[in-house]
Amino acid sequence: MTEKKNRREKKNPREAKVTFEGLVTEALPNGMFRVRLENDTIILGYISGKIRSSSIRILMGDRVKIEVSRYDSSKGRIIYRLPHRIRSVSKTRRIAKI
Repeated sequence: MTEKKNRREKKNPREAKVTFEGLVTEALPNGMFRVRLENDTIILGYISGKIRSSSIRILMGDRVKIEVSRYDSSKGRIIYRLPHRIRSVSKTRRIAKI
């Protein structure tokens, strides 16, 4: 017996998404945030289910990865909170020797 071939091509839904890094500038109600991307575009971001179920806090000033649809670039899903950059004292304060 021959099997029926599926004539529809299965599309990967992740292909229609683009990932950016940005900075959270404002916290809004219901887990929504205003995020400034690296190219100075401000978009509306919401927390993904994985972050919400893990109880990861996202606050103003946090750097995040946000997934944006190619079709609607005004909204995005926050998929990862990037770790804070720790500055060492030796790099920030250099004492000039006389």
